[in-house]
Amino acid sequence: MAFTEKLLTVPPPIEVAGRQVKRYHVTADPGGIAPEVQRAAYAVLPELLPEPDGTPPATFVVLHRGGDTGAYLNAYSWVWDNVLHFRCAAAGQPVLGCPDRDPTRFIVPELPWIGCVWELPPILHERDAWVRHLLAPQVPDLDAYLTDSLHEGTTGDRI
Repeated sequence: MAFTEKLLTVPPPIEVAGRQVKRYHVTADPGGIAPEVQRAAYAVLPELLPEPDGTPPATFVVLHRGGDTGAYLNAYSWVWDNVLHFRCAAAGQPVLGCPDRDPTRFIVPELPWIGCVWELPPILHERDAWVRHLLAPQVPDLDAYLTDSLHEGTTGDRI
């Protein structure tokens, strides 16, 4: 099995449950992720978000449409000022406990995983953006953080 990078797109941020959510989509399909899969994923997103704790309410998500029947939503939320809270949802992947192969029927499995090789590239960028815009300046700037996203392209070749 030869490894191939996937396509990474960056839809605009949205607000969910009082949190500002930066979005990354990963797929091998040049047509992107089907709208019904996106709707189903973002419908489950509130279940993945932590309670407010005084940290600026920001999250970034990676919605990944696998090469088979799977779809995955990873939600990384900033808490405790400088810590990432993680929860995920999966659909269409029976081995993870999904009821069937339908990529719109998301469940929230209790797994200790934080993402696969195609889902991880945004994490480093988001860490640096959080430091650059929220932790380092005298006055934190959530709006600047929300506009600072990893550039679109592929999931690799980020050096």
